[in-house]
Amino acid sequence: MGKHLKKIVEVLGKAVVVLFFFGLIFFPVMFFGLLGAFPLYVTKAIGAAGVMMYLVLILIWSGVISAVGRKRLWYGMLAVVVCAGIYVGIGVHKDSLASLEDAEREKMLWKYEPFSEELMAMQILRSEKLQLTEKQVMGMKLDGATALYPVYAGFVQAVYPEGEYRRYDGTNEDGLGLVTCTGTNDAYERLLTGETDMIFVAGPSDAQLARAAELGMELHMTPIGREAFVFFVNHENPVEGLTVEQIQGIYSGNITRWSDVGGRRQSIRAFQRAEDSGSQTALQRLMGDIPLMEPKKEDRIAGMGGIIRQVASYRNYKNALGFSFRFYCTEMVANGDIRLLALNGVMPTKESIRDGSYPVSSSFYAVTAAPVGAPVPQERDETMKAFVDWILSEEGQQVVENSGYVSVK
Repeated sequence: MGKHLKKIVEVLGKAVVVLFFFGLIFFPVMFFGLLGAFPLYVTKAIGAAGVMMYLVLILIWSGVISAVGRKRLWYGMLAVVVCAGIYVGIGVHKDSLASLEDAEREKMLWKYEPFSEELMAMQILRSEKLQLTEKQVMGMKLDGATALYPVYAGFVQAVYPEGEYRRYDGTNEDGLGLVTCTGTNDAYERLLTGETDMIFVAGPSDAQLARAAELGMELHMTPIGREAFVFFVNHENPVEGLTVEQIQGIYSGNITRWSDVGGRRQSIRAFQRAEDSGSQTALQRLMGDIPLMEPKKEDRIAGMGGIIRQVASYRNYKNALGFSFRFYCTEMVANGDIRLLALNGVMPTKESIRDGSYPVSSSFYAVTAAPVGAPVPQERDETMKAFVDWILSEEGQQVVENSGYVSVK
């Protein structure tokens, strides 16, 4: 008994020594990793490989296993390191896709820049009714949803003095231009905190309304156009249409296979967007009182372009389902590997949006904010009132139409 106890004490002593020297390197790395110095996948890989390496060193140095066992342990540790490297590689690859998406989004926005060739080709002409001065536009910063950037860039081209607006010109503390495009969620936040004056977006989510209430702010929404909320599959998927009830069944988790809706015997991979994005809010409104299923982490896509790319991907062609807004995925991204679905037998077109036959279309808005009880900004500010009135005029609504969307009139 004494011999075994002595051996245990000896092994524990060596373990403490190894832990001390091993910890001089390992624990600081993990500490800074947990503080965010490295991506989470790097921290996880270092943690798993480090713990395994520590255990292997203890077992080898303690002499409790045979020479053959030690050799196997070395091979095992090498395998763990290789697996950790692969895990990090996958994380780096995913990060590169996110960076690529940011770059693609930026490139797309430059394409629709006010006074760009693309907007000129859309016949966005200078207004004969309203022309704002440089002094007037300096007090009216604009922001909005990615999918609506061509619309409000067109407004700018029609009535703002010719110039560059999305680039930072040194006059704004936030580093953004007078006319920027941060996306729906950030645009609402910037509006509520006074960093921008007007945004062009779909209706707010419950969380965005709660945020407004928290800040004592009230949103003032002017409908300026209509757009279709659309669903799409890979072009290899034989399903050509779904009903609204089937969409609700899929996104509630009650329908899980394409064969249940006329397709192949494949599971349905129903992608979702980030919370409070314009399209995710549209999905939640479509679901009504039906609970929306919680997607797997890898099935919730941050960017609008990302959900299109995932559905277009060859490895997802059998079972992917995604959603967005009509003009964004047919014109702004225009990926030929996806196909829009008819809903209740009706395809999403400008005509079906206009006559109301497409079942899931909704207004988008010019939105301002003010403290609760304060006058509506577009009623107290002459420049803003003139701008909103012009947007609702025949000229402004023609810009909506020429930009590829549907006017409210």
